[in-house]
This record gives sequence, C-alpha cells and structure tokens, in this order.
Amino acid sequence: MPITLLSDLGVYDPAMVALSAQLRTYNPQEEVVAISHDVTPYDLQQAAYIFSAAYPYFPKGTVHIIVIDVFGGSQPRIILAEKDGDYFIAPDNGILQFVFGAEPLSTYVCSESERPYIFGDWIKTVAGLAHRLIKSKDIAGYPVYDVNTTPTVWKPKELPDGIECNILYVDHFENVTLDLTKQQFFELTKGRPFKIKITRTMAITTISDNYNDVNGGEPLCRFNAAGFMEIALNHGRAASLLGLGAYHTGNLQYQTIKIAY
Repeated sequence: MPITLLSDLGVYDPAMVALSAQLRTYNPQEEVVAISHDVTPYDLQQAAYIFSAAYPYFPKGTVHIIVIDVFGGSQPRIILAEKDGDYFIAPDNGILQFVFGAEPLSTYVCSESERPYIFGDWIKTVAGLAHRLIKSKDIAGYPVYDVNTTPTVWKPKELPDGIECNILYVDHFENVTLDLTKQQFFELTKGRPFKIKITRTMAITTISDNYNDVNGGEPLCRFNAAGFMEIALNHGRAASLLGLGAYHTGNLQYQTIKIAY
C-alpha cells in the first residue's frame, strides 16, 4: 500500500530526503509517492487544492502525509484522520479543514511537540505512525480530537459588475487556477455574458472544453479536472503573459483576476 507525501519543503531540501528515507526505513516494502514538494511555503489553501485533486486516485487504505507548517500554532500537534478507509497524517494547523470542509471526519491526536521543536523527531514519529497504520490499521489508543483550528480561507468575491477571484495555483505550464468552482461560476453569473481581460487587446468571453479550442497562443478559460476555473494559453504561458503568481511574496496576500459582466 503506498504512502503519499505532500510538502512545501522543495525537491532538493535535505529535510524532504530525510523524511522519505525514514519512511522507507520503517516501511521498506511500501512505495513512497510524492504528490508534490513544490507547494508555496505555508500556503495551506494551495496545498489543499493540490492534495484534493490527487489523493482520490490512490487505492483505499493509502496513508497520506501532509507536511506543511508542521510546527505552526501555540501547541504543535500531529493529528490522524480516517475517512472512507484512507488515513491522513497532518499537522494541527487547519489543513484538513481546507481539504474536507464540513465533511464528517474521524480525527485523533497522535503526538504533541515539545520545545525545542526538532524536525528529526517529528519525522520519526510520523514514520512510525505510518508503519503502524500500514501493518494493522490500528488507531486504538489515540484519543479522539475535535479539530477547532479555523484557517483563513480566501474566497471569490461577488461584485456589482462581476466576480473577483483569487489565484490559487500556477502549474508547470503556467496555467493559472482560480479559487472559483464550476458551480460557483454558474450560480454567480446566472447566464450573463462575461469578460476576463488578459491584455489591452486580448480577452476571454467563452468557456472552453479543451486547450485546442482556440488557436496557438490565444487565451482561454476552462474548468479543470478538479472543477476549478483555469486560465491558460494554448501552447503558451498565461502566468508570464499576465505577470501573475499565486500571492504577493511574504504575506500570502493572493493576487486577483476579475470576471466582469
């Protein structure tokens, strides 16, 4: 049964290598799969988007480990959640609320970190917990935990003349994912014509099904496999053209794009 990793550690950080190595030491027969190590540092909302788009494709019983801001908060904890036969190990920082929202979730506290906080100790605890889950699916003995962290969620803002959307993620092709779902788009636009201004002479006014619905170098918007609106250029780099990224460096203030009526 695989173990997945999602982190903001970066591909070349020794901490990521140490975590992967420790997981393989405890679980030599299991495959360790990196969903991504390129999450923007401390960005829980982006992490939840990437994770939610990927984890349902793994087999039931997979152990998923989320490594984002592991010592955040006044009392850092490792929590364990179980849902539909899958297991989720994460810090108690609100990431699971981002992933599951109001969905019912069985949650347990597994460990509380003590000062000085040492990432090597955190790694060993998580690796041992993953080993226990894979071998026995045993969560007995862990106290039930009521997760009450309330993370700040950036949401689309309805305006009199349109919708102001936050940029949630920019992928390897520089396609720009907004925090607007297909359902939200149709509920807010109510069938009205819309326009997304790209440059002084370039705008998007229709929803495409595929990138090749427009000519090469032309912009489009579509709803991706995760159900979120995506702005792209056919065989081009939308983020560079727009001068956009997920947030203004340093303060997690998301950049916005307006969908005008």
